Amino acid sequence: MQDRRPDTSRQQPLYTAEERRRRDASPWTLVQGILAPIQFVVFAVSLGLVLRYLATGDGLAAATVSIVVKTLVLYAIMVTGAIWEKEVFGCYLFARPFYWEDMFSMVVLALHTAYLASLLLGLLDARTQMYLALAAYATYVINATQFVLKLRAARLGQRLAREDSSPVMALGE
Repeated sequence: MQDRRPDTSRQQPLYTAEERRRRDASPWTLVQGILAPIQFVVFAVSLGLVLRYLATGDGLAAATVSIVVKTLVLYAIMVTGAIWEKEVFGCYLFARPFYWEDMFSMVVLALHTAYLASLLLGLLDARTQMYLALAAYATYVINATQFVLKLRAARLGQRLAREDSSPVMALGE
């Protein structure tokens, strides 16, 4: 089996020219670009509802529904992201450029799924379920930050590469 872990010995561009072409041609790039901010808004609203419930004891139903919606949006972005990764890099998950982000995404998915299981099977009391949701949300924030930093670094690297390859005019020309 091919080792997909990233080579950290030297900085590599996030995309090869062919991968960038496939990324730009994929409709899943747009889907990811739409789902990511939607997921963040759903997260922010849900976080507020969960914290309200934990602080006041009010709004359990609203908090619960918001966590379920957040989890469903997470599943949607993970499934479409896996399809995007297949189109761009040739594998559904753990492509070299996103290996560690995908690894941590599994923790995010596990915690969100554990919340759903606890809700559906009545395994935890409501307050403990809310704390489990907060743990899932903390991992989501870390994972989202991983992706944002990775994409920001890629854009910076792409801009620097363009500047390095552009002709520079000599002083006085």
